[in-house]
Amino acid sequence: MDKVDLSSHTPMMQQYFTLKAAHPDTLVFYRMGDFYELFYADAEKAARLLDITLTQRGQSGGQPVIMAGVPFHALENYLGRLIKMGESVAICEQVGDVATAKGPVERKVVRVVTPGTLTDSELLSDKTESLLLAVHQGPRARCGLAWLSVTQGRVYLAECTQDEVGTWLARVAPSEVIYSAGVTERFEQQLQVLRQGGAFTCPMGPRPDWQFDATLGERKLLEHLGAASLQAWGAQDLAQAHAAAAGLLAYAEHTQGRTLTHVHSVQVQRGDDLIDLPASTRRNLEITRTLRGEDAPTLFSLLDTCMTGMGSRLLKTWLLEPPRDRTAARRRLAATTALRGAAGAGGGSGPWATLRGELKGVSDVERITARIALRQVRPRELVALCKTLHKAALLAQAGQAAEPYLAEIFGQLHPPADCPELLLRAITEEPAALVRDGGVIATGFDSELDELRAIQTNCDAFLLDLETREKARTGIANLRVQFNKVHGFYIEVTSSNLDKVPDDYRRRQTLKNAERFITPELKTFEDKALSASERALAREKWLYEQVLDQLQPHVPALTRLAQALAALDVLCTLAERSLTLDWCAPQFVAEPCIEIEDGRHPVVEARLAEVSAGSFIANHTRLNANTRMQVITGPNMGGKSTYMRQVALIVLLASMGSHVPASACRLGPIDAIHTRIGAADDLANAQSTFMLEMTEAAQILHAATPHSLVLMDEIGRGTSTFDGLALASGIATHLHDKTRAFTLFATHYFELTELPAKARHAVNMHVSAAEAGADIVFLHEIQPGPASRSYGIQVAKLAGVPGPVLNHARHTLAALEERAGEDELQVDLFAVPAMPESAGASPVEALLASIHPDALSPREALDALYQLKKLAG
Repeated sequence: MDKVDLSSHTPMMQQYFTLKAAHPDTLVFYRMGDFYELFYADAEKAARLLDITLTQRGQSGGQPVIMAGVPFHALENYLGRLIKMGESVAICEQVGDVATAKGPVERKVVRVVTPGTLTDSELLSDKTESLLLAVHQGPRARCGLAWLSVTQGRVYLAECTQDEVGTWLARVAPSEVIYSAGVTERFEQQLQVLRQGGAFTCPMGPRPDWQFDATLGERKLLEHLGAASLQAWGAQDLAQAHAAAAGLLAYAEHTQGRTLTHVHSVQVQRGDDLIDLPASTRRNLEITRTLRGEDAPTLFSLLDTCMTGMGSRLLKTWLLEPPRDRTAARRRLAATTALRGAAGAGGGSGPWATLRGELKGVSDVERITARIALRQVRPRELVALCKTLHKAALLAQAGQAAEPYLAEIFGQLHPPADCPELLLRAITEEPAALVRDGGVIATGFDSELDELRAIQTNCDAFLLDLETREKARTGIANLRVQFNKVHGFYIEVTSSNLDKVPDDYRRRQTLKNAERFITPELKTFEDKALSASERALAREKWLYEQVLDQLQPHVPALTRLAQALAALDVLCTLAERSLTLDWCAPQFVAEPCIEIEDGRHPVVEARLAEVSAGSFIANHTRLNANTRMQVITGPNMGGKSTYMRQVALIVLLASMGSHVPASACRLGPIDAIHTRIGAADDLANAQSTFMLEMTEAAQILHAATPHSLVLMDEIGRGTSTFDGLALASGIATHLHDKTRAFTLFATHYFELTELPAKARHAVNMHVSAAEAGADIVFLHEIQPGPASRSYGIQVAKLAGVPGPVLNHARHTLAALEERAGEDELQVDLFAVPAMPESAGASPVEALLASIHPDALSPREALDALYQLKKLAG
């Protein structure tokens, strides 16, 4: 924002420009009465984005004041729309006293709402975590990463090479990215390219370079942890990550307007901690979003029957961040098995059912706790928290678990001492939505507030009592004690009774037929009553802040309780899903293998059950030290892609600690799941379908290891037949000979079925199909050996391709197959095919083939036409 000469502007606009200068790249919502106003460029931008009216009012600095505003009570609606567009908003509130202010009421920015620092339930989906990520470019092409979940109060640290930044951004999937303004132009361009390429899609912006200081970052982390060293967290030697953390925490504190006192956890993530799920894998396996960008049906939507929002978010984290080490998966699996109890498949009873009943209606303690720490929590959220704490106490008392992980969880469900009692005493059972509306603090919590409320409540009774006493004292039968907003309280006496007015009456107003008076007693009551409402509201606000002060020490315990509730919710959900969907417990082994009996694609199977289209055909998978590659052939629509995806999903589910859709599963070490599936382009980044295919294939060939699972579906389709075949054979050979990854290689190049004859760790598999005349029936079974043909023309017929096109294709295919063994293969692809007089031709085709138009007389031609019409009918 250009520097503004404030001297020529009005006092109010001087105040606005001062605040705007501190937030030049942020929309400033400036509170004026019942509206939040935006001015000048902000107003023009907001009018365009929100479709609100742009106005001009008065002048300042010799220019009209351009304005646009939104009602204060509709703030969340407009904020939500702006955040979805990637905008940030600075909320500027009145903090001064209107009554004592000389000039404009003092205002200040109380918080900045950004996509990466959201905690408001109104602005954020229950199932979505908002993450803020900072990138620091260090020396020798090293980069530091730090990201923060404001809701969880946890900072994550990582270091990587500059080339690996895109992989980390895709893995973390932040809601907002910041970086140092001091990065090189080349690195900034790299971030822009990554964003345009889809590695991340969130807003991104620079921050002052001085904020990214490693020493400052380490000091901030130690202050939050209350520790003297980061060694206990394995974070002591991550200088670049410390620098990123400094910028991260500085920005987060700037947006929230305060220190993040609830941030008390640090976790270091290293590249080899988690099973690698590249962006292409998450997309192709439709883990959380479909290929069309929808939220359902996906693996996550199938799994997520959680009773709480924090449970849904934790489930998504477990699903997208499966650890390579099996310890966590074994713990979760053991706990889930214990929760299943002795219930059979589809059983509706067992420990999980009881616990899920108790979890129903539990509030989002995780987000409420964060909002308590940030002092943004609303009264009704505190009431919901109080009810949840009572539920948690009952769960902690009733939960008896011999299983270690469950015992640990139940041990963390005890509410912090005095916290439920404080909330129960302090907050009324049905408070107003906002503190500013009053009616929040419970009766009996504060005697002064109770007295102020009593004045308001007993006002009518006092006035009636005063009127009765004054009638008796003065003898004026028609005397009235009344109130209006203009003149306040008064005693009205008609003109005919003015001689009876006592000496202590003081005239307040003269009317045509009456006089209005006030007495010292009534004046005292008026002063007290008129100020009681404002004083009660001010007292409530002060008391509410005191309650928040008393809650601050309980934030760490509340955070642990929230994490325990979320984990219990997820484990109960996995138990319910495994029983309802008839899944089995996987077995983890040390030797390299992926062995699945009767494996099923969970989402496809559930979809078939919904539409009653039949049962899912289960298939076995056996990959081990002797068989590392399956070359899969068969017709389109036969189920090759479904089979490949189901293997990957079973591996993923097992790795996160879930039961799996199979009758048995043995799984060895896995470090990554790589996929190259589908045809798409990225024209915005000058990548054709084939270029994108080769780029993804190259990434897999560089990254895959003997412990990786690789899915290759129809590689080489985007170029000529011979080029594609050559590349497919080279890629398959490299994966078998060099990489030695577990590979499912689906192809229509039948020449590749010769690979297993030369490669001892590869086998041919095919999806079976049966022909019925010119039609095809897909059996969806994976069987040993290569397929005999692709059935492409039959699939085209099912798709509705016109008959003449199919007929042309049949004859061209026959010609190609006839000459396949000849030395010179040359077929005229565009010649009109000869119509054979075989039994396979239709009667119409046979008659047409026998007609020679030049040899027919007019009469014969007419007869032939009638015959054709009859046959066609």
